[in-house]
Amino acid sequence: MNIPLYSDVQVGDQLPLLKLRPINRTMLALYAGASGDHNQIHIDIDFARKARQPDVFAHGMLSVAYLGRLLTHWVPQSRLRRLAVRFVGITQLGHIPHLTGRVADKFEQDGEKRVRLEIQCANQYGEAKVIGEAVVALA
Repeated sequence: MNIPLYSDVQVGDQLPLLKLRPINRTMLALYAGASGDHNQIHIDIDFARKARQPDVFAHGMLSVAYLGRLLTHWVPQSRLRRLAVRFVGITQLGHIPHLTGRVADKFEQDGEKRVRLEIQCANQYGEAKVIGEAVVALA
């Protein structure tokens, strides 16, 4: 991993796009088991339809985990200082997560050089599902 240097990062710089596999039922079942989140709306089609959904859909926290992956492909986890997100859409079966980030600010805090990133998980159509920001420390 080539960890970016504070001096080399500029406001407006984009993190490398992280494009993942399409969301499928197996992925949702595995995530439910790993996370302990067995909410039926994510794994039981009959339950989802009773809730007026066309089918099961992805856990919101799965998309947050993907944003974590975006960040840790850019810097080691130990450099993360803050992560805040807001859920803005539903990730349906077949959606392909596209994780993006942009440097929004550079600053110093607590003796560290840091950058604030605007981050997003969207689908292949550009529809945002989770938006947020992260702060990371750089050397």
